[in-house]
Amino acid sequence: MQAKFIGFGAIEIDGNPYDYDVIIDKGKVQKRKKKPSKVYRDWYGHTPLSIDETIPWGGKHLIIGTGANGQLPIMNEVYEAARERGIEVTAVPTDTACKLISAKRKGKVRAILHISC
Repeated sequence: MQAKFIGFGAIEIDGNPYDYDVIIDKGKVQKRKKKPSKVYRDWYGHTPLSIDETIPWGGKHLIIGTGANGQLPIMNEVYEAARERGIEVTAVPTDTACKLISAKRKGKVRAILHISC
């Protein structure tokens, strides 16, 4: 799977452009639905990644792209849920996350990519 951070607000996955946050689950790309996390926005100053969202659990590794400047807050409950499942979480700026995704086999990729801030 080839992922490329184009710039603030834009990524490309396997040649397809996206201008919104995405979830990748075993190589399948879908839009991240942030609405369940919006209730926490005032606490963080930004809509965080919360356990209330759809998270691609499974496998041994979850890559989280935290945005162009690494500003996506990740709630502690996400890390706790991953630990309970034996999943390693790598949370890095989205350009770095795209490089990690590109190094993995398509069917093994589980990721959440935030494309702004």
